[in-house]
Amino acid sequence: MNVRTRVAPSPTGSPHIGTAYIALFNYAFAKKHGGDFVLRIEDTDQTRSTRESEQAIFDALQWVGIPWDEGPDVGGDHGPYRQSERTECYREHVSTLIDTGRAYPCFCTNERLSALRAEQTAAGGKQGYDGTCRGIDRADAKRRIDAGETRVIRLAIPEEGECVMQDRLRGEIRIPWADVDHQILIKSDGFPTYHLANVVDDHLMQISHVIRGEEWISSLPKHVLLYEAFGWTPPEFIHLPLLRNPDKSKLSKRKNPTSILYYKRAGFLPEAVLNYLGLMAYSLPDGAEDFTREGLTATFDIDRVSLGGPVFDLAKLRHFNGRYLRKLSPNALLERAKTWLLNDTSWQQIVPLAQPRLEQLSDLVPMSSFLFADRLDYDGAALLAGPHEPERVPELIRVVQWEIEKTAAWTAETARGVFDRVSEKEALKLKQLLPPFYVAFTGTAVALPLFDSLAFMGRDMALRRLHYALEALATQDIELKGKRLKKFTKTYEWKYARQD
Repeated sequence: MNVRTRVAPSPTGSPHIGTAYIALFNYAFAKKHGGDFVLRIEDTDQTRSTRESEQAIFDALQWVGIPWDEGPDVGGDHGPYRQSERTECYREHVSTLIDTGRAYPCFCTNERLSALRAEQTAAGGKQGYDGTCRGIDRADAKRRIDAGETRVIRLAIPEEGECVMQDRLRGEIRIPWADVDHQILIKSDGFPTYHLANVVDDHLMQISHVIRGEEWISSLPKHVLLYEAFGWTPPEFIHLPLLRNPDKSKLSKRKNPTSILYYKRAGFLPEAVLNYLGLMAYSLPDGAEDFTREGLTATFDIDRVSLGGPVFDLAKLRHFNGRYLRKLSPNALLERAKTWLLNDTSWQQIVPLAQPRLEQLSDLVPMSSFLFADRLDYDGAALLAGPHEPERVPELIRVVQWEIEKTAAWTAETARGVFDRVSEKEALKLKQLLPPFYVAFTGTAVALPLFDSLAFMGRDMALRRLHYALEALATQDIELKGKRLKKFTKTYEWKYARQD
């Protein structure tokens, strides 16, 4: 059997460190067995997917040192490798499912589905679609489709019994069909959902082993059912343990920096990050902690993967990265620093910002030092020195954080647009809004031009600085959390969804 594995990220934001973790194990398994590793872009979410985010995925995986044999940028014999370019294929396959009764059109309106959710919530029962449209006569369904009625296509789930599946690391898995929702396969915009596209693509791209995170176990019955409905032999499934925060919760950007590009910007060495990710769920047969990608691949045995919840501890990664830095010769370290940020390209951006403020050349370095830092040295009191009531500061920081997270391309103009939008929505003049953000981003109340500085430091570092600012506020017993945060989040979603 020709071993073929894949990683299939969605281009909807910053590339997640978990993507590199999954990619590494897929790469190592494929290469250990002389096979191929495929990068597929799952961009079926047309409202959120961007080419900027896709390029960020390429950049991030290349930086951390995980190459691919086939993908959108390198081609291959099983393309195209963007799901948005394969939509006709998915429609053809779903037609087969409808013809065999394994899928059905659903004409339920958003209003009807909202009412159903409210009713189920009030009753305290199972949430999910109730199968109303499953019983529609096929001729009647065709008439409604021909009339242009809006619909989705849903997977017909068995009404009784359970799905019995095999996972290489976990053995037999049983999930009752009653716990599986009637999954939408084709959305009303004609694009497939992840579940249909995933199965069709894995089959047509001849993926032999699906190695992914354990969060997909609950979706496995839908995928197994689709393989059965198409008459295809499924690949071997291997579900890796999720990366976790030190408190054992699922790794999230609220508690840890999750963007791969943050680690690049913060001055981590790619080989240290890759080595650390490998240690999350694997150990070499000889117990060695330090290994290269090639060293991992040479001895890789997927059956040695540990299913315990691996803790992604940023403090431990810093220590690990320090060990790598200290192994370098002084000349090699200098070259790494130049490759990172200490180069002419960086200074050509910084000098024009600093020059109007310089009185001595020696001012340049302290004036611009915040642009090269990760965590700044300030306390919560400095963030509260502006015109806002103390309780208002974490609210404003949260709002800006959420608005930055919506962006893809990141420039000085993008940054300015975020603050213009927030100042408008919060009924504040820009100069009233900005004081705590100068401190959060630069460490001082007066600094180099803010938006140009944000462009230089990058979107992921900007978000990390806001995280540090919220931590600093917590030391002043000023936090936005619990029920207050939940209520504020709903208010934000309502206010910022409006287009006024």
